[in-house]
Amino acid sequence: MADYTVKLTDTEDKAMSYCAASTQEWVDNALKNRARIAKDEIIAANVAHCNANGIAIAAGEDKQVEQAFTLKVVKTAKEVNEEAEKNTPK
Repeated sequence: MADYTVKLTDTEDKAMSYCAASTQEWVDNALKNRARIAKDEIIAANVAHCNANGIAIAAGEDKQVEQAFTLKVVKTAKEVNEEAEKNTPK
């Protein structure tokens, strides 16, 4: 399981107290919700790819996300950014 740390200045922390009852809960909810959206997008892309190519879809969401990366149906944002940099004229 991944563990992330976020540091805020005193001013940023005070500002967050204005809009969130708990900054930690806000961070947890924002990150988990974005991960859920990405997971749904990855699974949809994997199912479409597998159906179009007669490939058995892995059982379970964890395995389907793994399958999508293994089959190169999706790429990491880092990979996408690196490819874009290579293709950008200088």
